[in-house]
Amino acid sequence: MRTGSEPVTARSPLRMRFWLSIWGLIWAGGGLVVFLLTSHPHWAALCGVLLLIVLVDLVVVVRHIRQGPHYQPGRDIPPYEPVHEDHRSGPTGRDRGHDPP
Repeated sequence: MRTGSEPVTARSPLRMRFWLSIWGLIWAGGGLVVFLLTSHPHWAALCGVLLLIVLVDLVVVVRHIRQGPHYQPGRDIPPYEPVHEDHRSGPTGRDRGHDPP
C-alpha cells in the first residue's frame, strides 16, 4: 500500500543482490572444490548446498532485473488513506458511521 512517505530517490537492491550472489557463488564453488580435494565430504556437501541456494537466488534476481521496473504511482497520485480497522459496530449494525442504502 502506498502511504506517501516513500523516498523519492529509492533504488532497487537487485543489483547489489546480484553482485553479492556472484561473490557467494565464487566462495561456495571454491569451498566445494577445496573441500573435495582435501577429503572433507561433509564440508563439501555443505558448500554444495550453499552453492545451490546461491544459484537459485541468482536466477531469481536476474529474472526480476529482466522484468524491469513495475508501475509505481507518481507524485500526482495522492497517497492512500491507511486502513483503520474498527471492529466496533453500533446497535443497528452500522460500521464506521456509514448509513445503509
